[in-house]
Amino acid sequence: MNRHINVIGVGMTPFRTPKHSDPYPVMGRAAIAEALADAGIPYAAVQQAYAGYVYGDSCSGHRVVYEAGLTGIPIFNVNSNCSSGSSALFLARQAILSGAAECALVVGFEQMTPGALAEQWPDRPTPLEKFLEVADRKLDASTAPMAPRLFGAAAREYMACYGLKPETLAQIPVKARRHAADNPRAVFTEPLTVEQVLASPSVCDPLTRFQCCPPTCGAAAAVLCSDAFAARHGIRSPVRILAQSLVTDTPNSFTDSVMDTVGRSMGYAAARQAYEAAGVDPQDVDVVELHDCFSVNEVLAYEVLGLCAEGEAGRLIEAGDNTYGGRFVTNPSGGLISKGHPLGATGLAQCFELVSQLRDRAERRQVEDARLAVAHNIGLGGACVVTIYGRTSRTH
Repeated sequence: MNRHINVIGVGMTPFRTPKHSDPYPVMGRAAIAEALADAGIPYAAVQQAYAGYVYGDSCSGHRVVYEAGLTGIPIFNVNSNCSSGSSALFLARQAILSGAAECALVVGFEQMTPGALAEQWPDRPTPLEKFLEVADRKLDASTAPMAPRLFGAAAREYMACYGLKPETLAQIPVKARRHAADNPRAVFTEPLTVEQVLASPSVCDPLTRFQCCPPTCGAAAAVLCSDAFAARHGIRSPVRILAQSLVTDTPNSFTDSVMDTVGRSMGYAAARQAYEAAGVDPQDVDVVELHDCFSVNEVLAYEVLGLCAEGEAGRLIEAGDNTYGGRFVTNPSGGLISKGHPLGATGLAQCFELVSQLRDRAERRQVEDARLAVAHNIGLGGACVVTIYGRTSRTH
């Protein structure tokens, strides 16, 4: 059985700050329209749809997909925090592999508000209660917002364990801005220096404002199909999902290491499963889109994805092996820190970037001869999705 699924169309809106955002149905409609046009099929050919989002009422996914048409197909709303888009992609791929559908549409979107992420339902237990308990044991009574509190604690732990210097950590947003400068859909493209990063306001020591992703609005979409569907419609796609893994928390997430609390142990498991299923080695990867919601999470992701050994991320950064001219190009889009992080759209935005790279359509940010790509998307609460994309010899 062929377990590879074709990605035949991708679409993405420019990401914007909340002040300059369109309403979510407008953004979702634009991303879907671009993905369908890219695939060269009408909406009527889609048999199932999956919509990922976090901040929205029930059936917001229906509201977005209905903008494309009213054909009566199954539509599924997926909410898994920051991994919502990749979780929706996982379900669509699974539906095609099972034979339940031959063509599926996936869309992710978010219309966010300014400021740090906050609880929306304070009258009931938070899903992140156990996660925050771990962070509080490390930070005592921190007043930082919940997400910076968790990742700030993880940064402190990593630096204490492996000697990572603040200046090295600050190089991550500098690289992100440099990459985003070549992405017309990124929200922050102005260059930064290490000195500017370190001098920006502290959010949760050692994390400063420029080391934290901004609240962002946007949408992205993808069209997936089986080989049989592609053959009937005369579609020749050079990009396939070779393997995909979705892993949720284990007891490791709530023990002594806050690095595991923010997704390190999930990531190790998801990456291992995905590489084994695809039959590829992490050292053969050309381009990576990883979940850099905070600078420290990029550090953890290097090791989780096998780009370097545990504790060696600092050396990878200092050697320039995380950018053009190095061993791996990570977040050529600018990543969450600079491209932006509309929660439900992030996993599909990673898909958009990597499919563009594997088609040689990434323009000024193109990674030379990119043939193997990896996406890494985490949502606390929690789930980690690792997706491996491969380029075939066929042309689009």
